[in-house]
Amino acid sequence: MLVIAENLNTRNVSYMKAVEDRNEKGLSDMANRLRAAGAEVVNIQCSTDGSGDEETLPFVADSIQAVLDCGLSLDSRNVEALKRTIPLCDKPPLINYASADENEQAYQIMEVTARFRTNLVLRASRGTIPNSLEAKMQILYDLIESANAADIPNERLYADPSIVHIGRGMGQSHLVNAHHCITVLKEIVDPPVKTISWISNVSAGIPKNLRARINSFFLAYLAGAGLDASLIDVLDPEMMKAAYLIKAFKDEIIFSPGDIA
Repeated sequence: MLVIAENLNTRNVSYMKAVEDRNEKGLSDMANRLRAAGAEVVNIQCSTDGSGDEETLPFVADSIQAVLDCGLSLDSRNVEALKRTIPLCDKPPLINYASADENEQAYQIMEVTARFRTNLVLRASRGTIPNSLEAKMQILYDLIESANAADIPNERLYADPSIVHIGRGMGQSHLVNAHHCITVLKEIVDPPVKTISWISNVSAGIPKNLRARINSFFLAYLAGAGLDASLIDVLDPEMMKAAYLIKAFKDEIIFSPGDIA
């Protein structure tokens, strides 16, 4: 299971201050800490709506690539920002994400993905996050079909069932359907697509002292369905122990008790 650091997001005050100040060293130091903690890919988010990303996203990506050899996930729907940033990446990045919320924007993102031969997250969302398995699957089927039509093969696609927090009105039903969605995708999509999830969304709004426990158990729950990649807080020891054990149980790494002591 691929471990993607979620830490460089708009809720991270020190990170956003470094972005605003164009503090290249500060960003490099943050990236080094994430890599040392076990991040295999670093997700970069500079805004919630894409505004200004054409300036900030390339700067952050370049600052990180100057010190790290790990992959990047570009968390932006700003097409111009993606066009400027992708050439700066040492490895083909993961574009996070295209959804059914905006058809024209999704089409443009798919065009960029095909042109630069990157990887792409397809998110099960259309205005709102659907709460039934059938609705999630229909959106993902349509997005996969559109991606294929744009000359993006399934091997470069990551399907995201979209996670809502467990305390939301129908949160638990959403989470069960997300689990089933991953299972169904593994069973019936051929050639297969990979699956991905932003794990910490499950505990949004929950008291801080409970979040790590909820997140780590939810990660294990989705891993059992066949989750291929997860966006997690790599600076949270409990999350990283869970990720390590999942990799060990899947025989992806050689287990050593000292690694989780």
